[in-house]
Amino acid sequence: MESTQNAIRNTDELIEFFFLSEKPPPEWRIGIEIEKFGIRSDGSPVQYQGLGGVQEMLKCLVDRFGWREEREYEGGPVIALRRNECAITLEPGAQLELSGSPFYEIEDIARELADHAQELAYLSSCFDVHWVSLGFHPLARNEELEFVPKLRYGVMRSYLPQQGQMALDMMLRTCTVQANLDYSSEKDAIKKLQVALRLQPVVTAIFANSPFVEGKMSGERSHRALVWLYVDPNRTGLLDFAWKENAIGYRDYVEWALDVPMFFIKRKDQIIKNTGQSFREFMKNGFQGTFATLEDWKTHLNTLFPEVRLKRTLELRGADSVGLRLAPALAALWKGLLYDPDALQRAESLASRLSLDEVKRARPEIARHALRAILHNREVAEWAWEIVEIADRGLSALGKNSSKERRFLEPFRRLIERAKSPADLLLELLDSNRPLLSHVLEYAAFDDKKFYEQILG
Repeated sequence: MESTQNAIRNTDELIEFFFLSEKPPPEWRIGIEIEKFGIRSDGSPVQYQGLGGVQEMLKCLVDRFGWREEREYEGGPVIALRRNECAITLEPGAQLELSGSPFYEIEDIARELADHAQELAYLSSCFDVHWVSLGFHPLARNEELEFVPKLRYGVMRSYLPQQGQMALDMMLRTCTVQANLDYSSEKDAIKKLQVALRLQPVVTAIFANSPFVEGKMSGERSHRALVWLYVDPNRTGLLDFAWKENAIGYRDYVEWALDVPMFFIKRKDQIIKNTGQSFREFMKNGFQGTFATLEDWKTHLNTLFPEVRLKRTLELRGADSVGLRLAPALAALWKGLLYDPDALQRAESLASRLSLDEVKRARPEIARHALRAILHNREVAEWAWEIVEIADRGLSALGKNSSKERRFLEPFRRLIERAKSPADLLLELLDSNRPLLSHVLEYAAFDDKKFYEQILG
């Protein structure tokens, strides 16, 4: 039995984690995380192991570009790379993720993505791999994909399918781009959380980019968004408690998280499966001689997947993956909406028109029709236009580099004018006489120059 010296004794210690994460506005930065699929020239998916697999690619990045390997335990497989404040991590189906550095300026995010693209291009030249930015794998079936040997993925693989019929699809075949923002106080964090939750489905529609499944048109503009409706209702979704009219705070988020079932407890190089307990019960009773610590709490927070997640930063998680020239727009959009006080107030006023029930009802239609879906008796494209306008004005108010930052919104402004998402444009460009694979490799490439030029006309 382990010592109880570091055990958490009450929920105030859990809440303190969020207070300690606050930063004053001059220190606010923003970063993005972006995932992409590796696909061979013959259409087969890149796996973690084997000749030319991701494991070999990670070693290549270490040897050539100065990344540092990370393993979960001594002698274990490499499951991540680090370099300064940046990381390369792997999703369960070997989707490659860049967890970018936090920056003050969107231009720096774009520059980091361009550097990442150059490194991926080198891997492409060495390993016959194309990097594709879509929200859902356009070709592969689940059974064609191997799980990355990360300890937590073994637990998730057995547990999550019991909670939702599309859990394995989420793990193996989805890719996203998310933005991470800072907050200055409890009031600021909760206001941003509430506004972002209400507007996130509109942002999902703006970035909808997954119209293909197993080599065919899926019928949805964002199949990824549809998948997330059938994963695990305990740990996903719109956080019903945060839509209350009366004031809420960190404690409400903590109380919600405490009642979500756990995945595991990690001790050194060992994973102890613990899917039968909530964190609240673990704090109270321990499990197999272990007791809840702050590190366990941080781990538990990482296993919660709402559309907007509160951790050391506020994570906006509802967008399909897009290419390197489009991805900075997500950071620009949320920065403009949430970092300028006047813009945040306008966004809050806009978001207040939406009720939880009507947003829940609209989510399947948003997955299917994106900007053409109806939300609160209006096309989502109309909501999207208002959101982009508020963000544009917010960026203008934030500083001398506003003109550079606002230009990142331009591609989506042009699409929204036509009530189109990236998926709509992908479908428009589709040639029935041409294999879907070649279409995907040309227009859905992470290095999205050709697709970007199509948007700008």
